Amino acid sequence: MRYSPTTMIDISQIKAISLDLDDTLWPVWPTIHRAEAVLTAWLTVHAPSTAALSADAELKKAVRAEINARHADRAHDLSFLRLQSIRALLQQAGDPVHLAEPAFEAFFAERQRVDLFDDALPALRFWSQRYPVVALTNGNADVHRVGIGQHFHASVSAKSLGVAKPDLRIFLAGAEAAGVAPHEVLHIGDDAHADCVGALAAGMQVAWLNREGHEWLGSDTRPHLEVRDLHTLCACWPEYVL
Repeated sequence: MRYSPTTMIDISQIKAISLDLDDTLWPVWPTIHRAEAVLTAWLTVHAPSTAALSADAELKKAVRAEINARHADRAHDLSFLRLQSIRALLQQAGDPVHLAEPAFEAFFAERQRVDLFDDALPALRFWSQRYPVVALTNGNADVHRVGIGQHFHASVSAKSLGVAKPDLRIFLAGAEAAGVAPHEVLHIGDDAHADCVGALAAGMQVAWLNREGHEWLGSDTRPHLEVRDLHTLCACWPEYVL
């Protein structure tokens, strides 16, 4: 059975917004696939042996798994893990390992080129005129390089903090960055576990952005509101005009 919200957010209590990025403001996998294609093109020119090695999907998967296992303490730092994977492939292919940094930068620059959902900018403009908006992300997107930094008061990432959502500390850090108490924050995100369960545990109001219509499979403690798009969420404010 689909979860229908039984509670609503209390607008009067909100003094800040915390916001997930990937799959909340833009679809992440098309972005990652493009970035990986750019990385492959870069390697083809500068490290062709590594590019050829990378064409073996199973081998590349195994290298990433080995890097992830070796650096389990850095699971929150996706940039570090990606860089180490590139370095390992270069070494295995016999190409100069110093190429890892520029290769990663080619990937990372493309990773910042995102296609925003149609509702993302209107919602950001609306909220940032009323509240401090803080990005809370487990990924490695940079709101300034993406081109939406003007709408954010601060950004807290798993990499910068050393822990990833749903860890309570990243939500508390978001509230602190906004200069408010956790219960005065409305957190918005697409991931039922990382975003919703974590923010609820931190004492925040939570809006689950469920674009795909998934069933709620989390704990008995449910988000205050479930919406299919950000326009619907913004409509909770009487002054919002699309």
